[in-house]
Amino acid sequence: MWLVPENGKIKDGRAPPKTTFSALNVSPPLGVSFPNSFSPRRRMRFAAFFLDGATRAYRHRPTFSKLVLVFAASGGGLVAYADARADAAAESPGVAPKKKVVVLGTGWAGTTFVKNIDSSLYDVQVISPRNYFAFTPLLPSVTCGTVEPRSIVEPIRKIITKKGGEIKFWEAECFKIDPENKKVYCRSNIGTNLAGNGEFLVDYDYLVIAVGARANTFNTPGVVEHCHFLKEVEDAQKIRRSVMDCFERATLPDLDEEERKRTLHFVVVGGGPTGVEFAAELHDFVSEDLAKLYPTIQDLVKITVVEHGEHILTMFDKRISRFAEEKFQRDGIELKTGFKVVKVSDKTITMENALHGESSVPYGMAVWSTGIGTRPFILDFMKQIGQGNRRALATDEWLRVRECEDVYAIGDCATMSQRKVMEDIMEIFRFADKDNSGTLTVKEIQDVLEDICIRYPQVELYLKSKQMSDIVDLVKASKGDVKKEALELNIEEFKNALADVDSQVKNLPATAQVVAAQQGNYLARCFSRMKDSEEKPEGPQRITKMGRHRFLPFRYKHFGQFAPLGGEQTAAQLPGDWISIGHSSQWLWYSIYASKQVSWRTRALVISDWTRRFIFGRDSSRI
Repeated sequence: MWLVPENGKIKDGRAPPKTTFSALNVSPPLGVSFPNSFSPRRRMRFAAFFLDGATRAYRHRPTFSKLVLVFAASGGGLVAYADARADAAAESPGVAPKKKVVVLGTGWAGTTFVKNIDSSLYDVQVISPRNYFAFTPLLPSVTCGTVEPRSIVEPIRKIITKKGGEIKFWEAECFKIDPENKKVYCRSNIGTNLAGNGEFLVDYDYLVIAVGARANTFNTPGVVEHCHFLKEVEDAQKIRRSVMDCFERATLPDLDEEERKRTLHFVVVGGGPTGVEFAAELHDFVSEDLAKLYPTIQDLVKITVVEHGEHILTMFDKRISRFAEEKFQRDGIELKTGFKVVKVSDKTITMENALHGESSVPYGMAVWSTGIGTRPFILDFMKQIGQGNRRALATDEWLRVRECEDVYAIGDCATMSQRKVMEDIMEIFRFADKDNSGTLTVKEIQDVLEDICIRYPQVELYLKSKQMSDIVDLVKASKGDVKKEALELNIEEFKNALADVDSQVKNLPATAQVVAAQQGNYLARCFSRMKDSEEKPEGPQRITKMGRHRFLPFRYKHFGQFAPLGGEQTAAQLPGDWISIGHSSQWLWYSIYASKQVSWRTRALVISDWTRRFIFGRDSSRI
């Protein structure tokens, strides 16, 4: 602390530190009086003592310090305070600067990562073109007014605030990644820089890519110009307005019957979970609400689902797929399976089929829901790192982007490449052959079995599929009737025993709320424990190198999936091959989706929207 005398000179000539006090014409603080015997020097010392106490109070109790400064000023003295604690902490030689973690995206993967990372260990910065998290599984409900759009979104800054405000957020879009210099190029649409283009650079120590994916059009002509997508909240709002436009237009007096039928023909391209759920929601909206408001045209409404495959919901159990097809037929929803859309115009959709050839169907509104594609700047990034021939960023089992240091990718923008056993079969054999005898005994195999199953989960899956207890049973099956104690394998016999194991390598399901959330949670835990894991690694033994992996590899845990089919009926595929279809599954769907909301605010809003729909029906206003 420094006190500047009236002449303004510093006694010993040294420059004051950044945290300074200046007291000019010092007079006693409020409630304190100086005796007449106090010399100016003693008054100065008293002020120094008082302000030193204020300094300590400010550091430990900021609110109290403001009161102290006000009281001092009211006593007649002029007190100036300048705080540079952030700079002092940064300049302190004993405190290492935090590593900067840049997160691209505020979807399921990015938001889950931000919520769970220990932000006191890192300088976390989030960049996304949208300043909120959207609960995407309820987007089909938004299209028909079952749920309001603001009920399923939570501002990302609210989520950050709950973390203590240590995380920074910028509403901007990344358009380029420079992995060599560890920089990302961003562009903001809500503000501009001195150059007038809104672009800025952000450097990073670790980069977490969680930008999701865009709709995959398969380069079909006319899709972008004439079809709706269902990936964002804005898409759901556009669909809702378009549905009401079609009904209002069909009631106009100057339209003939054919034009009304065309206007009220709703086509859904894609028989996956999103397309099927939207078709079911639209059917309920028409039959339960719009039929009462538009009685003269209700019989002209037609809903068609076009699927390139032979069945809808092929990622579910066949029993669910069959039930969904039968229910749609009962509800009057037309299914066109085995049809491929080859062209879309403003009034017709052209399809081709192996049996019927090419045909055109008039329509009023089309929703395109055929899968996901990679974002353009991710494609450019993939070319930079030698992954140009892939459809998504390839990561290893620890979610690290292959051939790229300190870059991680989670969610729909990436795909995890499971290492195959046969690629490392020689290293596995040498790893297990501790005595370098050139053969493996039962004991040597059992000693490394746990590490092999952790590193290569397809081994355990293959053993379960063959109803074998361990890898020794697999080896015995390949060698015939040999006693367990006398079992020994050379490298060729070991290869033959594990030849079919890689057939159990499975791709992760591209279901955002399931896989992406688990990946975000896993990666946040790894970052939070990174320092501890260097001293106490918790992963399996390395096969090709010495030592252990710092972390266990990511493993997806399947907790089940739902397919709402309309009419208060839902199909549920739960762990253990348990299939549930009907009204009870619908109530299970309600409870789980309510519990998965990111805040109590959105949870209350969604439940109130469902209650309102039960009592008053869906809102048909075009807003």
